[in-house]
Amino acid sequence: MKNKNDSNMPTGKLTRVKNFLPSPGELVFPNDTVRVTISLSKQSVEFFRGQAHKYHTKYQKMIRQVLDSYAVQFR
Repeated sequence: MKNKNDSNMPTGKLTRVKNFLPSPGELVFPNDTVRVTISLSKQSVEFFRGQAHKYHTKYQKMIRQVLDSYAVQFR
């Protein structure tokens, strides 16, 4: 029988690492948002929808992040 090496398995001496992941309770962020109604250009919405589809996320979330980044820049 041939000795097969699985390239996905670690080789050599293994070292245990400290658990650095946050608990599930720490992953829940308070949702500090305010609902608003806004009219955007069709061109802008189509752009964000296309990018959101490309990166498998929601376009509203992308728009919110852009606005948040802009607001932080000019505080």
